[in-house]
Amino acid sequence: MILFCTMFTGIIECTGKIDEISNNGSNRSFHISSPISNQLKADQSVSHNGVCLTVEKMDKNSHVVTAIDETLTKTNLSKYEVGNIVNLERCLQINGRIDGHIIQGHIDCTAICTTIMDKNGSYNYRFHFPGKFASLIIEKGSIAVNGISLTLFDISKDEFTVSIIPYTLAHTNFQFLTVNDEVNIEFDMMGKYIQRNLHLFGGKNIP
Repeated sequence: MILFCTMFTGIIECTGKIDEISNNGSNRSFHISSPISNQLKADQSVSHNGVCLTVEKMDKNSHVVTAIDETLTKTNLSKYEVGNIVNLERCLQINGRIDGHIIQGHIDCTAICTTIMDKNGSYNYRFHFPGKFASLIIEKGSIAVNGISLTLFDISKDEFTVSIIPYTLAHTNFQFLTVNDEVNIEFDMMGKYIQRNLHLFGGKNIP
């Protein structure tokens, strides 16, 4: 028997707007209106700016998800405000093409946008991230930024650049991103497994 965890591809379906935020202890609930809210169901996993959250309830035009303290600590969800726009993607169906790359919706860290450059047809966004994750990125590798599958280039120990085409800009919340804004980052899962094995086995052959 093959078991699958929830997976996404980083191809954003639409954006949603945060209509209401409520706190319950250390948890934070978000009421979000979107074009796909009326197609969701309770217990369904949906990526919100790259964060896998479970739908708790929905009505005709909106749905509710809750982030626990651990999620709020690891992501930028604690900084969201009413009116913010978030990228939405439902989980992967194992019956079609994977147009991005495999994403779990488990955020590794956040990064800060340091530069936005208009390339007269595309836009380059440069981000600063914690240097301890440097081994998880490679030139022309994949990364998820706010849940969007993107290709890395011009990487350094603690910075990388991605290029955004006009279609992606128009259909995601990158159109609202400004310098010094914080974004959610999920590194390529394959890189994490390789790093883990190298740490455990010290570069030796793995039995």
